[in-house]
Order: sequence, then C-alpha cells, then structure tokens
Amino acid sequence: MQNARPAKVVAMGESVGPQVYRILRERIIQAELLPGERLSESDAAKSLSVSRQPVREAFIKLSEEGLVQVLPQRGTFVTKISVASVMDVRFVREAIEADIVRVVAGDPAAETVAELRRQLAEQRKVSHDDRTGFLRLDELFHHTLAAAAGKSYAWSVIESVKAQMDRVRFLSVDDLHIGRLIEQHEKIIDGIAAGDKTAAEEAIRLHLREILTSLPEIARSRAELFDDTE
Repeated sequence: MQNARPAKVVAMGESVGPQVYRILRERIIQAELLPGERLSESDAAKSLSVSRQPVREAFIKLSEEGLVQVLPQRGTFVTKISVASVMDVRFVREAIEADIVRVVAGDPAAETVAELRRQLAEQRKVSHDDRTGFLRLDELFHHTLAAAAGKSYAWSVIESVKAQMDRVRFLSVDDLHIGRLIEQHEKIIDGIAAGDKTAAEEAIRLHLREILTSLPEIARSRAELFDDTE
C-alpha cells in the first residue's frame, strides 16, 4: 500500500473497527487505493495508528463487498470495478427508490419537503470540484427520502450492496454532471411537494439511470480500473 497519501485520523471515543473499515472503503471508492494495488495489514495499521486486528476485520468486510480480494499466500488486493455488479445494483436501487418516493409523495410532510429543499441549497453551495463533498450530500438526500418513507432498512440494504456503483459515481462526478444531478434532485422534490407520485417516480428513475450514460465512457477512458474478464 502506498504511503504518500495523507492519513485519515481514527477518532477517540468511537469504536475503532467501524472507523478503519469506513476509511479504507472511502479510499477505495475515491480511487485513492487503485485496482490491483496490494494492501498491507501492517502498513494500514501503522498509517491509522491502530492494531492489525481491526484492519484484518475491515479487509474481511471489504472482501464481502467485493472491494478487495484476499489471495492465500499472495496478499490482499483492491479489486477492479465490475460493470456487471454496477448494473445489477443500479437495477435494484431504482426498484427500491422508485417505491420510496411514491410513498413520500403519497403523503408529503411539509417538514420533509423543507428539509429536502434545505439540502438542495447546500448542494448548490458545494464547489463543483469537490466530489467527496457533493456525494456526501447526495447520500444524505437519498437517505432522507428513505427515512421519510419509513424505509430506513431498505436504505441499509442499498448501502450494503452499492459499493461498486459508488466507485463509478465518484469517477463520473464533474462540473456539468453535478449541475445535472442537482436539477434532477429538484424535480424529485417538486414531484413530492405536489403530491404527484408519478412525477416523483419518473424523476428518480431518470436520476438513477444517469449512470447508464456515464458508465460506458468511464469504462473506456479508465479501462485500467475495470474488470476486462466480464
């Protein structure tokens, strides 16, 4: 594992294991740790000032998500992005979130609409070269929709399987793309605020199909990041 990257700090007062997993997961999704890169338990533990045990546990969880591959006698390596996995997760996510926005639009609470519009304003303030900041707000937006529908468990299911999709989303976010995503968020909110379940559903389906346009181009321009055996 390369050592030139700035270390992220494990916070005191919070369980170490989940933090180590979250930090390593973010570094893979944000292409700080590249496909094919060998990960070292000892190097990761040293850089995060933790023991090797939470790093070992994090590697296991990352392997279960398909983000790393553990090869006996060889080591642990960051996996390449699986286009098939991205497409499968996108399909599942659209099915779940389309139902979520129909529930929210069926009985739109004023406080929910106000919170979504507040988040939209925050998204507009983010610098268009701040991919991490925007995607963090995007996650909050979708989580808020699920919570408003009383479907937080459904969102946890999405979170557990969407790692490969997140890797592509991070690579695809640029100046024009962020502006387009914000416009799509606004249409979702407008449909909910109007109590128009059909409009809200159509808006979120369009939003979640955005990756169908960006994925082929990214797979061509960053071919080294993708699994070419599929």
